[in-house]
Amino acid sequence: MDVGKLRKRATELRFTPRKPVRWLAPTELSRTAVKVGLAAVFADYADKREIQGALRAGLLQAPLAHPDAGEIWIDFVADLGDGFEATYSVASALAAPELAVSDAVSCPRGSLLVLGGDQVYPVASTTAYEDRLKGPYRAALPSAPDQPLMVALPGNHDWYDGLTAFLRTFAQERCIGGWQTRQTRSYFAVRLPRRWWLVGLDSQLGSYIDDPQRRYFETCLSPRLLPGDSVIVCSAAPTWIKSHGDPDSFNTLHWFDRNFIRTRLDRVTGQRVDTGASIRLWLTGDKHHYARYEERLPDDPPTSGGTPPTNPRRRQMVTCGLGGAFLSSTHRLPNALSLPPATSRLRKKDDPPAAFALSPHTYPTAQESRSLARRIANPFTRYWLGWRNPGFAGLAGVVQLVLVLLMSGAFALAAGRRHPVDAIRSAGAYDVIGMVGVCVFLFILPFVLGWGRRPAGARPPRRMTGPIVATLLQLAVAAGVLAVTVTVVWALPPSWFGLLRLAIPVAVIVVTGAFLGSAVFALWVLLTHHGLVADWQMSGQSVDDRTGFVRMHIAPDGTLTLYPLALQGTCRDWRLDVVADTPTSWVRPVPGTPPTVRLIEDPVVIARHGGRAEISRGRGG
Repeated sequence: MDVGKLRKRATELRFTPRKPVRWLAPTELSRTAVKVGLAAVFADYADKREIQGALRAGLLQAPLAHPDAGEIWIDFVADLGDGFEATYSVASALAAPELAVSDAVSCPRGSLLVLGGDQVYPVASTTAYEDRLKGPYRAALPSAPDQPLMVALPGNHDWYDGLTAFLRTFAQERCIGGWQTRQTRSYFAVRLPRRWWLVGLDSQLGSYIDDPQRRYFETCLSPRLLPGDSVIVCSAAPTWIKSHGDPDSFNTLHWFDRNFIRTRLDRVTGQRVDTGASIRLWLTGDKHHYARYEERLPDDPPTSGGTPPTNPRRRQMVTCGLGGAFLSSTHRLPNALSLPPATSRLRKKDDPPAAFALSPHTYPTAQESRSLARRIANPFTRYWLGWRNPGFAGLAGVVQLVLVLLMSGAFALAAGRRHPVDAIRSAGAYDVIGMVGVCVFLFILPFVLGWGRRPAGARPPRRMTGPIVATLLQLAVAAGVLAVTVTVVWALPPSWFGLLRLAIPVAVIVVTGAFLGSAVFALWVLLTHHGLVADWQMSGQSVDDRTGFVRMHIAPDGTLTLYPLALQGTCRDWRLDVVADTPTSWVRPVPGTPPTVRLIEDPVVIARHGGRAEISRGRGG
C-alpha cells in the first residue's frame, strides 16, 4: 500500500500522511515567507520564553532500566516532521526494540529520545504537529512498558507560530505514543548516570538566552555540577559552522559554556567559581546532514593532512539533522574551525581559541554531495528543479509571458509599429538574429563580470549581487523565447483565424518559458556558492531517502559512545495493523520491510574526563 492509499484512510489512522514539502513551490515560498516575517516581527515584542518564567520547571531525571542501572541508551534525531514516508521510516527505526548496527554490534532502543529541533515543516501549527510528528511517532510506538522519556528543543520552524504549538505538544507532560514528555518549558536539563548531564537550549531564532532560561540553568544545573562532571549540550543550530562566515554566531554558546558549565555564580560571595565540569559533546541538527568536528589538543602531534585518529580526550561537535527532511550538502563545510573566532566581539572569551577539524566521514560524503547538488540543473533526472517543483515551472512560464510581452512592446516601439502583435508578425530574419544576440549578451554578461566563479576563500568578491544576476538571466530567456515565438508565428498559415493565431504563440511562450526559465534559474542556483540560494541546490530536490540519527551509550565506566546511523532507504510500501485501544481500536501503518541501518562512521568514543576541561578552566573569566 502506498502513501496515496494511506491518505484515504486518514480517519482510521487518526492522522493524515503528508507529502514532502516542495520548498520552491510558489505557494510554499509565499506562505513560509509570511510566517517567517511575522515570527521575526512578533518574536521581538512577544517572546514566549519570557512568559515561560511563570511555569514551574525543574531538573529531569533520565529513565533507567532499574534503579541501580549504571548505563543508559539515548537517541538523538532532528529535522524530522516533513514527508510521511521518511519521517515514519526514522520513527520505526527509533521504535525498534533493537537495531543491528554491524555484524557484531546491536543497540537497544534508547530510554531517552531527544528531538533536536524543527519537529515540523514548513511552519508550526497544531494540525502540522499532529500529521507530521505525533501521528507517525504514535503509530511507530503505540505503547512501551518502559515509557522512554522524550525531550525536545525548538528550531526555527517550531518558532514560526511563536512557539504556541510546540508548548502544547511537548510542555504538557503528555504521551506521544509510547514516549512520555515531562518538560514544561522549551529548554531542559536532564541528569544522566555516571555524572553525565544533558542540556537543551532555546535560542529563539538565533537570539540571546532569555532571563527565565538563564535563571533556570543557574538554579537547576550549575549548582549541581561537580568537578569531573561531563555535559552534552543540544542546540537548535550548528553555530560553530556559521562562525566561519559570521564570527559572532558562536557567542551565545560560548558564553553559556563559560558562565553555566565551567563556572557558576556563588550566591554568598557574588563571585564566579569553577565548577570543574566541562562540555564534552555539542549536538545539533538544522543542517540536514551528518558532520562531526573533533577538537585538536595542544599536545597533538603534527599531521600530514586530514583528521587525526579519534581520541576519547577530545571534545566533539556533531551535526545530525537526518530525521526526515530534505538532504543537505556537505561539500562546502569548512575543514577547520577556531572557536570562538579571534574576530568575535565577545568581550570575555578563550584565548587562544579552541581548534576543531572536520572528520572526513560526512553523510553524504563531500564527493557524493557535489554530485547530488548538480542534479538540480540536469533536466534528464527526476530531481531537476522543474520536475521536482512543477508549481515553480508554472510560475516561470507566467513570468516569461509577462517579460516577453514587455519586450515585444519595446520591439514594437523600435520597429515603429503601434501594436506588439503586428511587430512580431512583420519581424524579419535580422530582427530574430538581433533577439538572439540580445539573449546571448544578457546570458554571458554576468560571467564576464565575474559571477559564478568558485571562490578561493570563505567569501566571494561582490562583483554582482544574486538578484541582479537572476534578473539578467531571466531577461536573456525572455529574448530567446521571443525569438522562438517569432519563428513560430512565421510558420502559422495565414488562413487560420485570429484567436488561434494568438493562442498558439502564447502557449509557446508559456511552455518554452517554463522550461527555459526553470533551467536558467536552476543554473543560477547551482553556480551560487554561498547563502540561502546555495541551500536551494538540495532543498529544491527534496531528497528524502537519506535519513538517520545518532544513538548514544553511556557505559558503566562513564564512557560515552556515539553510533551515527543511516537508514538503508526509505520505506515506500506499507501494510496496516490494528491497534487495540480504549475506547476504540485504530489502525497504524507498518513498513513492509523492517528498518535496517548502517554506521556512517566507526563509533566515536568520548571519555568523561580529560581533554580541554583542565586547559580551559585555567583561563580566567
